[in-house]
Amino acid sequence: MIRRSIALITPAVVLLFTLFGFALPAHAVTLEQKLAALSSFSQPTTTSANAWRNAWENQSAWADYAFDWSTDLCSSSPDQPLGFDFRMPCRRHDFGYRNYKDVSQFPANKPRIDDAFYFDMRRVCAGYSGVSKSTCDGLAWTYYQAVKEFGNLVVTDEQIQKVKREAERSAQR
Repeated sequence: MIRRSIALITPAVVLLFTLFGFALPAHAVTLEQKLAALSSFSQPTTTSANAWRNAWENQSAWADYAFDWSTDLCSSSPDQPLGFDFRMPCRRHDFGYRNYKDVSQFPANKPRIDDAFYFDMRRVCAGYSGVSKSTCDGLAWTYYQAVKEFGNLVVTDEQIQKVKREAERSAQR
């Protein structure tokens, strides 16, 4: 009876630890465990956003997962357009992109990561009303469309130099 109870409780405890950012005992993390954590951190839900934020605030507890927590925030777009603070949504978005790329699972997960980004920005916008909310929602939609369209765009230095040479030739003509 006790073994059956433990067998039923153990998966729920592991899920709670994963969702709420508590560290499990140190051990070698499998790819499946890393993917499960990534999935729990990249859903377009409040529970997922809160779990990711808890983990972000306590990164050392996730050291065994070797996550890449680096960010350039909103890349070349403003992090706080018109004063709307999209820094945290951009951090979680970068986390999803970087870590799914690291485990070669990016293309299959990109749409969900982008949807979570939009969800996070809409949460920021929910703190406003009237014209401010409408403006924030419009910016969030624009940022979302940009990452959907260009978020996996990879441009090499060689391609940049080629475009630069072509532009210089056109300017000389």
